[in-house]
Amino acid sequence: VQLQASGGGLVQAGRSLRFSCTTSGRRFSNNGMGWFRQAPGKEREFVAAIDWKGASTTYSDAAKGRFTVSRTYSENTVYLQMNNLGPEDTAVYYCAAARSSAASTERSAYAYWGQGTQVTVSS
Repeated sequence: VQLQASGGGLVQAGRSLRFSCTTSGRRFSNNGMGWFRQAPGKEREFVAAIDWKGASTTYSDAAKGRFTVSRTYSENTVYLQMNNLGPEDTAVYYCAAARSSAASTERSAYAYWGQGTQVTVSS
């Protein structure tokens, strides 16, 4: 089972990026999916999550109003649209598949993790 995140890079503050997370080996149509990030010297933190139906989403305070999580079932892909990026968003971003169908904010709720993709935001 693999989760492959892509879309990272170097951007200027105020710009946007969109991450994609595709899965292989199994489908996660019935699982909640989440995005986390880890900045240098910090713990991995929750960013956004979406439930199995795509009907419920939840965001960290830092992401609320700027980031949008979505998913497509035909492509077995989860997206994270990030707008108005700032230097504080610099981190390695990870997608993850939950054990349940819910959109969870807890790291322990996620069983499968992608390899991470780096985002660097310059001021």
